[in-house]
Amino acid sequence: MAPEQIIQRYSGLARKAMEGDPVTDCGPDAFADGRFGAAGYDDTAGLPEGALLASLGCGNPVAVAELRAGQTVLDLGSGGGIDVLLSARRVGPYGKAYGLDASPDMVELARRNAAGVDNAEFLHGTIEAIPLPGHMVDVVISNCVINLSSDKAAVLAETFRVLKPGGRFGVSDVVTAHAPDPELRAATERHIGCVAGSLTVVEYRDLLAATGFVGTKITLTADHGDGVHSAIIQAVKPAISPGLEIRPMRESDAAQVLAIYQAGLDTGQASFETVAPSWEGFTAGKLAHLRYVAADTETGEVVGWVAASSVSSRPVYEGVVEHSVYVHPGCQAHGIGRALMTAFITASEDAGVWTIQTGVFPENAPSLSLHQALGFRVVGTRERIGRHHGLWRDVLLLERRTGTDATVTRE
Repeated sequence: MAPEQIIQRYSGLARKAMEGDPVTDCGPDAFADGRFGAAGYDDTAGLPEGALLASLGCGNPVAVAELRAGQTVLDLGSGGGIDVLLSARRVGPYGKAYGLDASPDMVELARRNAAGVDNAEFLHGTIEAIPLPGHMVDVVISNCVINLSSDKAAVLAETFRVLKPGGRFGVSDVVTAHAPDPELRAATERHIGCVAGSLTVVEYRDLLAATGFVGTKITLTADHGDGVHSAIIQAVKPAISPGLEIRPMRESDAAQVLAIYQAGLDTGQASFETVAPSWEGFTAGKLAHLRYVAADTETGEVVGWVAASSVSSRPVYEGVVEHSVYVHPGCQAHGIGRALMTAFITASEDAGVWTIQTGVFPENAPSLSLHQALGFRVVGTRERIGRHHGLWRDVLLLERRTGTDATVTRE
């Protein structure tokens, strides 16, 4: 179904709700047995009837969003406004709850339902191009809407953009646990109103990681048959100090990444290398994923980076990586290295890495202290392993064993 058709469809449902008629956007049996709609909530007392009538979601994202007083929350595809109204209650008078919907009729319905609620605001626009500034939202929620988008990568990229560092992503959505028969899957998706197709659990997790999210957790909830499930999807934008953000490394970062690399090498305490490689050499030696930069949110200037390398091509070492972390000399002692490492460790766990290794010169006390504070331990010393500027030097071997729990759970 084309985006225009989706908007027309939900505009028609909004008009029905404004007339006081109950609406459904999938098989009526799904609403009857409580898998969709207002039946999924247990805290609807005092909400307008219009918000309940137009509740078309597949879960209750507000229940897992961990909203706190004073926070700003954004609901993608806010429909009749039920999740925005519940969020507004939780964030209180000093917080703000935004709703975004592509249907002008749904926005009108939601605004009617929110009459008198001062900390709720409804915006008209698409979830692929969120009409809000970057880095202003604490939590993004959504209720069975992202699956409607034909460009889910754009939705997640926009979500990442508007979230503050440390901001949370907590949505209800439709996913596929595996890749079943395509015709059966499509029939089930049509029955539950998933008009643009659901992602598999693996695809959803990989897309979140590619966008820059870490700490991903996908919990399967209702089973709709043929491998299709409702699910709660949670993830975090890496935390760092105000004015900065941590995001995946891009090719456009090449010059700045290599300049920071060279500045670190020039200290004589970072590596046996003395000259930073070319970008082609850098990328050839690093894993395609698990590369992040810390960048200024205003200028885009890169102030630090972290990246991983494989330690061996042997299958037994597939969960073992070696990492490097460098911070611009003028930006050290500001917690940037710690923030980069914290994000990297979490992303490594998401990717199934169980051991992170590195080598540190004994004289590099700041690096040694940082790694030990983050759970690395010295496992040995390689004495006089190489010559650096004409001197034989030792290297301390450090490693951190990470968690290996699965990233998908079932209620």
